[in-house]
Amino acid sequence: MVGAGMGALAAEKAGYAATGGSGSRPNIVLIFVDDMGYGDLSCYGHPTIQTPRLDRMANEGARLTSFYATAPVCTPSRAALMTGRYPVRCGQPHNVGPGSKGGLPLSEILMAEPLKQAGYRTMCIGKWHLGHAKEELWPTSRGFDHFYGLPYSNDMRRPWVQTDVPLKLYRDSEAIEHPVNQDTLTERYTEEAVKFIKDSAGDPFFIYLPHSMPHLPVRTSERFRGTSNAGLYGDVIETLDWSTGRILDTLEAEGIADNTLVIFTSDNGPWLNLPDRMLQEGNERWHAGSPGPLRGAKASTWEGGMREPMIAWWPGQIPAGQLSAELACTMDLYPTILRAAGVEPPSDRTIDGLDIMPLLRGQANSPRERFYYFRGSRLEAVRNDTWKLRQPRPKDEPELYHIERDVAEQYNVAKDHPEVVSGLQDRMKSFTKEVRKA
Repeated sequence: MVGAGMGALAAEKAGYAATGGSGSRPNIVLIFVDDMGYGDLSCYGHPTIQTPRLDRMANEGARLTSFYATAPVCTPSRAALMTGRYPVRCGQPHNVGPGSKGGLPLSEILMAEPLKQAGYRTMCIGKWHLGHAKEELWPTSRGFDHFYGLPYSNDMRRPWVQTDVPLKLYRDSEAIEHPVNQDTLTERYTEEAVKFIKDSAGDPFFIYLPHSMPHLPVRTSERFRGTSNAGLYGDVIETLDWSTGRILDTLEAEGIADNTLVIFTSDNGPWLNLPDRMLQEGNERWHAGSPGPLRGAKASTWEGGMREPMIAWWPGQIPAGQLSAELACTMDLYPTILRAAGVEPPSDRTIDGLDIMPLLRGQANSPRERFYYFRGSRLEAVRNDTWKLRQPRPKDEPELYHIERDVAEQYNVAKDHPEVVSGLQDRMKSFTKEVRKA
């Protein structure tokens, strides 16, 4: 774990600086669920899954409908969220697993590090998945005072993954449970968050809550099982809704709701194209979410793989009823959260994220003009406010979609708009060269 002196030196070298007094700084709760589809919440159109607490959170805050995870799979999506940088730029474009020796490079500055240096109490609760082979890759060495959760995905054990490394639940860096009772994980994560909030005693805090669910194998406790009309997957989503409500209720009971920013989103789309190896120990193909009106799923650069629900709640700061189709992404949460806390992002590196707080407050349009869709190290598509060009390989025929009118990406109009295709192809070539030099 980085000591206070070393952390201060790192902060100075990185070029970020805290401003303002700690008493005025908001608490931050960042909820990041796993493999949830765009259409899995009732406030995003699901007809049978009921999410009243998330719906209320959206009604009392901001709901974005063109918000993107920065990668269509787990590790790079988390890397982008925690660094504000495209995964190819921050050196983590692919997943890590039980046998991986590496992880997110130690040169990267995770969101928790400047917050901790600014006086925040910090905790990661849930799925880490950014490296675990060495102590310096663990959350407690990367800006988090405490960790409670799994080192990687909940399916990364036999029979689904051929590994002899057992999946264990950790507190800080100590294994406390094996085998892991996944039925109660969501509830236990939630109670850890509640306890951390109550123990803060007026100090500003940052909770990063990357839930293990609804990644396969989907699990929930007996009291939630069978309560949804959408089957086990619906039960799991409704458990996550309960979890969010429990946290919001705690903030209100503690009298700190008006000084707390809560954000809810997901790492990528639903695992609709799961491999046959996953169909063991009760997993079924329908134990996955819905992309809603979108095309594609997890591991793809179609909209269903990367467009996600995003709800932001901050009473008195984010006006109720904000609904926006403006373009934004998970990288934007990095500068948004840091600046809300009175901390400037690092100045010694490219930060791809942009501050979207004015958008969330209804004061301005999104500052984001374009979004690049990467699958691993390959740039496959680009989007602006109107158009999406998808061309996974240079030799592929370009596909152009008017993404506002054709959200399902059904109608390729590339031949009708050659000038748009050419302009977006130039953008892709230029950005590919830029990140390769990084």
